[in-house]
Amino acid sequence: MDPLSQGVFGASLPQSFSDKKNIVFVFIIGFLAGMFPDIDIFFRSNHDPLLFLEFHRQFTHSLIFIPAGGFIFTLIFYGLFFKLIPFGFLKTWLFATLGYATHGVLDACTSYGTQLLWPFSNERISWNNISIIDPLFTIPVLLLLVLSLIKRKSFWSKIALGWALIYLIIGFIQNHRAEQVAHEIITERNHHKEIISVKPSFGNLILWKIIYQHNDYFYIDAVNIGPKKEIFTGQKIKKFNKSDLSYFNDLGENQKKDIDRFLWFSQDFVAVNPQNEYELLDIRYSNLPNEIGGLWGIHLTPNTENHVEFISNRSLQKRDFKQFFQMIFNGYFD
Repeated sequence: MDPLSQGVFGASLPQSFSDKKNIVFVFIIGFLAGMFPDIDIFFRSNHDPLLFLEFHRQFTHSLIFIPAGGFIFTLIFYGLFFKLIPFGFLKTWLFATLGYATHGVLDACTSYGTQLLWPFSNERISWNNISIIDPLFTIPVLLLLVLSLIKRKSFWSKIALGWALIYLIIGFIQNHRAEQVAHEIITERNHHKEIISVKPSFGNLILWKIIYQHNDYFYIDAVNIGPKKEIFTGQKIKKFNKSDLSYFNDLGENQKKDIDRFLWFSQDFVAVNPQNEYELLDIRYSNLPNEIGGLWGIHLTPNTENHVEFISNRSLQKRDFKQFFQMIFNGYFD
């Protein structure tokens, strides 16, 4: 998730066990340690644009790395501020490890994919029960932690942690409800699913994106599972197959390997851009949940030994913004 969400969730766990005297230091340690696993964003290469896809949410986010990650953070933090910290190295390590431990689990709740089981598995785990950014998750946790600091009482930190956990549980429930609707759509169309994914749209647990594969096509719809359930019929697009690329044999070995890496990262939800046959899109993400979109992808260039080019299109048009909120609140204020 976003750094602020990771920080406040990371602080909520150790701060729940803090005493009145040390609560400010515990907050700082938990907040920073909660963000620390994202240090992997610096693992980049100018020559290999997909390197960051392999390393982001990899070993720094794995469950087995949690004690080591907390220890590395403590070495840095305690080394810099040991004169200010009112407790010793081991206690700092404990609080840092608690904050660090929340990060990978929270990331796995999104749809991006997190290698929680590295190095035993490179599976990108994604539970799809919360958006990458969700103010209804983050803001209450932040306000409750601030109240805890003002009152110097860990009680409010426990409430913050409880709210975060309850919100994530609600996300699992909403995911199940959205998947039920997806199966209803599939049955109604006399389709059979080969791959299916439901994920919350940006910043909410009401409007969900549905993607499923039937034969060689991905079908993309959206459903509002608030008080007034409504299905927004979407689009379909042919699933990517290497044999569809007339120029595949002209690609260099690096680019052929990069295609496999991108398929792994995108969990096979990949299609050729209808407007550009040299672009492959990750169709899991779009401005509107019932559209193909593709907020990022790769650009292929035949007859070169260079790596692919990573492309990003995150612009939100005014039309998309207005329609997105209509899909969330449609009919609620009639």
